[in-house]
Amino acid sequence: MSAALSMAYQGADGSTKDAIEKTLGYSGMGMDELNGSYRQLLEYLNKIDGKVVLNISNSIWINDEKPVNEAFLETNEDIFGARAALLDFSGDNAADTINEWVSRSTKGKIDKIIDPPIDPDVAMYLINAIYFKGQWARKFDERDTYNAEFYNADGTKSNIMMMSRKTSAKYAEGDDFKAVRIPYDSGKTAMYMILPEEDTDLDEFIANLEPEFWDTLKNSLKADDVTLHIPRFKLEYDIKDLCESLSELGMGEAFSEAADFSGIREGIFISSVLHKAVIEVNEGGSEAAAVTAVQTGQMGAKPVRFVADRPFIFAIAEEGSNTILFFGKVVKL
Repeated sequence: MSAALSMAYQGADGSTKDAIEKTLGYSGMGMDELNGSYRQLLEYLNKIDGKVVLNISNSIWINDEKPVNEAFLETNEDIFGARAALLDFSGDNAADTINEWVSRSTKGKIDKIIDPPIDPDVAMYLINAIYFKGQWARKFDERDTYNAEFYNADGTKSNIMMMSRKTSAKYAEGDDFKAVRIPYDSGKTAMYMILPEEDTDLDEFIANLEPEFWDTLKNSLKADDVTLHIPRFKLEYDIKDLCESLSELGMGEAFSEAADFSGIREGIFISSVLHKAVIEVNEGGSEAAAVTAVQTGQMGAKPVRFVADRPFIFAIAEEGSNTILFFGKVVKL
């Protein structure tokens, strides 16, 4: 989503630009430095490896009322490979046009993000789409998958199919969690699963993570003999409008009539920042369309057990660029 917001940032000015800059952590970076970094990152990620499929697509849809600054469109096409398009939002097929783009960009995993008709007051949409499909470096054997119970965050239990295998994996333990890295066949991408201790409030656990947690965790992972038990699951995160969350982070002006996006055109503001994600994890791999003191596990005679039968966190990361592609939580199955 930061890429889509960075596209809008290209046309922001004044205090609106300052607010976006602060929220996205761009303070102290010049525009040329930022754009160069994004161009390099997106080119790298879209060509990471033939063994995994990763498509990152961004688009800006602008209500076709007034001319748009051509330099804004050219910059977004050059830096982000983005489709920045004028669209008659009052047309019968306007929502279908946007939804068709989303469907193509996610290989049909997400077929709709906007319900017609589009409100006539809507000025602009920012939409980010990401599709990932990867096979595990070592697949789980379906014969080792068994029926199990998952203890949901609301106190209920669900019957699930639990995948399992004994393997050598990078593993770590903290004071209140276990973590394991499960690589994909490319060798450059991996899923990280973080399992807090029982009876831990997952939202509180996430809220208390320090900024350096991710790097600390990765540096603490060590090879160990691990018995993995992780659920087969498919999650669909409903469409979320992130305007409220981004406003709480300091970007509220961008979503009001006080916004200054004069680099795009006068008199517009961001109406919606929409996000939806789908992820599926099974024996073959996964498909997705969306200060901590750590102790390392010691090698021992018996494998350590990682049993994800309660709420957990997962992340899919591209490790060459240290980029988290997906980050989510499972609280109920």
